[in-house]
Amino acid sequence: MLWLLVFLVTAVHAELCQPDAENAFKVRLSIRTALGDKAYAWDTNEEYLFRAMVAFSMRKVPNRETTEISHVLLCNVTQRVSFWFVVTDPSKNHTLPADEVQSAIRMNRNRINNAFFLNDQTLEFLKIPSTLAPPTDPSMPIWIIIFGVIFCIVIVAITLLVLSGIRQRRRNNKGPSEMDDTEDKCENTVTIENGIPCDPLDMKGGHINDTFMTEEERLTPL
Repeated sequence: MLWLLVFLVTAVHAELCQPDAENAFKVRLSIRTALGDKAYAWDTNEEYLFRAMVAFSMRKVPNRETTEISHVLLCNVTQRVSFWFVVTDPSKNHTLPADEVQSAIRMNRNRINNAFFLNDQTLEFLKIPSTLAPPTDPSMPIWIIIFGVIFCIVIVAITLLVLSGIRQRRRNNKGPSEMDDTEDKCENTVTIENGIPCDPLDMKGGHINDTFMTEEERLTPL
């Protein structure tokens, strides 16, 4: 009876795990390309590790915490290290939905890659898109960079304001001196009329031009 049970289980597994079967995924590994002389042989131990990593990933999915290694089936394993796998539901005789398996693999892709010393290019899940590499943390925090930029802008603005104020003050200081020089030139200007130099009328000092004074005004003091 035991051999019959084993035969039935094997037959069911063979039916569930087939190329292009429902909810089945193909995996292709390029161990030699990735590791060169340090490449390891793919054997039953590596298959066990792969099944364990898939079961581990499925246990991270809600309501799939009871997934065991025996629930992960492999089939059509080739020497060039490619195979198909499915994840079965222990309570029912069918495979888990492809979207659940895909979500679990994507969430734990880095853990699976690291287990086999491979990456997304050398450990390919053909129907599962590659995950993006985690963003690298910058050597300097972003807030320090933003603070430095703002600080530089403030320093430049203050410098421009100071230079503008200095220029405006110089212009204001030059204005009155130029006006005084103009007035002095006007006061020192000698008017020439009919070939006779005449002193301008000094309105500030109250002086009167002698040319237009009468004889009485010259003799009679004010």
